[in-house]
Amino acid sequence: MIMDSGGHKQVSAMGDRRTSNHSEGTDFTLVGFTVRPELHIFLFLLFLLVYAMILLGNVGMMAIIMTDPRLNTPMYFFLGNLSFIDLFYSSVIAPKAMINFWSESKSISFAGCVTQLFLFTLFIVTEGFLLAAMAYDRFVAICNPLLYSVRMSTRLCTQLVAGSYFCGCVDGVLLSSMTFTLPFCASRAINHFYCDYRPVQRISCSDLYIHKILSFVLCSIIILPTITVIIVSYMYIVSTVLKIRSTEGRKKAFSTCSSHLGVVSILYGAVTFMYFIPDRFPELSKVASLCYTLVTPMLNPLIYSLRNKDVKEALRMVLGKKNVFA
Repeated sequence: MIMDSGGHKQVSAMGDRRTSNHSEGTDFTLVGFTVRPELHIFLFLLFLLVYAMILLGNVGMMAIIMTDPRLNTPMYFFLGNLSFIDLFYSSVIAPKAMINFWSESKSISFAGCVTQLFLFTLFIVTEGFLLAAMAYDRFVAICNPLLYSVRMSTRLCTQLVAGSYFCGCVDGVLLSSMTFTLPFCASRAINHFYCDYRPVQRISCSDLYIHKILSFVLCSIIILPTITVIIVSYMYIVSTVLKIRSTEGRKKAFSTCSSHLGVVSILYGAVTFMYFIPDRFPELSKVASLCYTLVTPMLNPLIYSLRNKDVKEALRMVLGKKNVFA
């Protein structure tokens, strides 16, 4: 076999092109926030504070709900699962982001990136369906209070939560598979602070037209039904509350539901901006991502505990017992 110098160069060039255009199993780089280096300390401390509040608030909510028998109701069953989801999907994002504020390489392994995208998708989709289930729960409690215990049975509540996790898992598998079967370019620099499917797809060397359509359809299948259930449920709730003659009764009903609506508005507003608006402003997308990766998990336990009489009473009892034993 005879190979001249020209042929050798041709083979080498072809090998380099394959390596640069479709390198698999190597690390990615998370670019993070494009700010001055001296601001990294401030961002680290901010992330640390918010993440500490997320841990304290959500673990506290789960502990109170599991230990107080009076909170053994469908609403608190959903709320306990909401705290669990908030705790875990923020934990998928925040620790790695904080490490990268101090790291020079800001790298994440291929397996780590796949795992992060899958788990984040699983939990954020599960939360969307769980919020829809909570809206339905409030609809039954306010609009059909006499049938509440019959309709919101333990079996139905368990099925709704299990179905939420199942939908999250299916979406996580589909979105991860669609994203990480793409060929990636040599730089592999993801312009985000975690592995989300749009920033990851952006570094692919292939045509993304079909992938963008499929991703959009997949997000629509998840977001539109859940937001429809929430909107319709609260239309009926508002209509019913306005018919209540007692001012105190109206105030209590609106207080219970306004907190839920506030959380839903923040979550779905940020998600809509992130996944339905053309991806032309990466820095704004990062800020929007903060709303549902850190802000919402931090606010949920604060809103539901500070505005909930039963939770506050259970917390007083727990603190009172600690004072007695102290």
